Amino acid sequence: METTVLCGANATNMKFYFNEERYGILPKAVKEELRVLCVLYCSDVGGAITLSFDETHRLRITTLAPIDEIGAELKVKAIQQQYEELFSMLEEFSRQFDGAEEQ
Repeated sequence: METTVLCGANATNMKFYFNEERYGILPKAVKEELRVLCVLYCSDVGGAITLSFDETHRLRITTLAPIDEIGAELKVKAIQQQYEELFSMLEEFSRQFDGAEEQ
């Protein structure tokens, strides 16, 4: 399944990445919220986190090499609950954005 990366962070090199080329039109407040979410995840459990859209425009959270596997799973579930509204709006944005590009 093909995905398009929205953003991510890595605890090892302490970097945050945002796909500015594709999603740069998102409001600054949304970008900041995503930065905080990703950086806090890495700070809490280590490893890396990536938020991306799949082919159906669903937002997917992918993690890699967390120090605490169980804590990482719990943190992802908490993120999904806490940011449910934001993620829903981002999914709708992705559907609209990609639909507009295809026309």
